[in-house]
Amino acid sequence: MKSNVLSRYRVMAYVTAVWLLVFTAAIILKYGFETGDTMLISQIHGVLFIIYVIFAFDLGSKAKWPLGKLLWVLAAGCIPGASFFVEPQVTREVRPLITGAPATAEA
Repeated sequence: MKSNVLSRYRVMAYVTAVWLLVFTAAIILKYGFETGDTMLISQIHGVLFIIYVIFAFDLGSKAKWPLGKLLWVLAAGCIPGASFFVEPQVTREVRPLITGAPATAEA
């Protein structure tokens, strides 16, 4: 597997997570304090999320993840802040596949 597959996923995981937090804050401002508009923010996040799904699916198919793991990684893009915790785990798991080293068992 090429390292750019993991790099693309990592960048989109963080970008999507940040925009989801921005979108969440905009929703709170709009409905909680009746200020602001969420149209542009929601559209940007929607496009970024579609790109994230494509890159995560590409990484999962090349890493030969089971369907449950792939769905968990995809769901992390829907939960505000979850990508900040899931992405490092995915990176630790996938990096040995890039270098060709055997994966180490986690305790």
